[in-house]
Amino acid sequence: MTNEAKAEKEVTVEDKLKALYHLQQVVSDIDKIRVLRGELPLEVRDLEDEILGLQTRLENYAADITTQEANISAMRVKIEEAKIKIAKYKEQQENVRNSREYDNLSKEIEYQTLEIELCEKRIREYTAALEQKQADKAQTITSMEERRLDLNQKKSELDEIVAETKQEEENLREKAKQIESTVEDERLLNAFKRIRKNARNGLAVVTVERGACGGCFNKIPAQRQLDIRSRKKVIVCEYCGRILVDPEMNENNTPEA
Repeated sequence: MTNEAKAEKEVTVEDKLKALYHLQQVVSDIDKIRVLRGELPLEVRDLEDEILGLQTRLENYAADITTQEANISAMRVKIEEAKIKIAKYKEQQENVRNSREYDNLSKEIEYQTLEIELCEKRIREYTAALEQKQADKAQTITSMEERRLDLNQKKSELDEIVAETKQEEENLREKAKQIESTVEDERLLNAFKRIRKNARNGLAVVTVERGACGGCFNKIPAQRQLDIRSRKKVIVCEYCGRILVDPEMNENNTPEA
C-alpha cells in the first residue's frame, strides 16, 4: 500500500471527534425515546416483583392454614381420647374395692377433664389464628388481583409506546453502530461510553459555548479553547470530564458512511 493510500485511509483526530459528536446526537435521540416511556418499565418491573411477593405470601398463608387445621384436628382427637378414658375410669369406679382406688380414679378423671378444657382452649386459639390467616389470605388475593389489573394496564401502555417507537429506535441503534465503526479507536469509544454512563443527562460529548463547557458550564481557559478549535487532539473538561468539541461541528458533523 502506498503512503498516499495510507493517508487516505487514516482516521484523523478531527474525524474521530466528528464521529463521537454525531454518535452523541444519535444516542441522545434514543434517550428521548426512553424518556417518552417514562417510568413505565420500572413500574412494570416493580408490579411484577410485588405480585411475586404476594404469591409467596399466599403460599405461606396456605401452609399456616393447613397447620392450624391440623392442630385443631389433633386437639379434637385428644378430646375424644380423654372422653373415652373418663368413661372407662367412671366404669371402673363402680367396681373398686377400696376408697384409695376410687380416689386414684377420681384424680384420673379430673386430669382428663382438665385435658379436655385445655384442648378446648387450644382449639379456640387455633380457630382464632385460622380465621385471621384466612382473612389475611382473602385480603392478599384481593390485593394481588388489583395489582394484576394495574400491571396489565401498565404493560398495555408500555407496549403501545414501544410499538410506536420500536422502528425508530432500531434505526437509531443501527445508525449508532455504524458510527461507532468509523471511530476506529476502542479506547476513545470506551471512554465515551464510560463518561456517558456516569453523566446524569447522558452527555459525553459537548460543545464549548461562549467559552464554557456545554455540560457543566464552567469556563474553559482561552488556550484550551484554541486547542479545541484546532481539532488535533481529544480534550476533556477538567471539571466534569466530558469530551469537548468545537461548536462549529454543529454545522457539518455527519461522518461519511
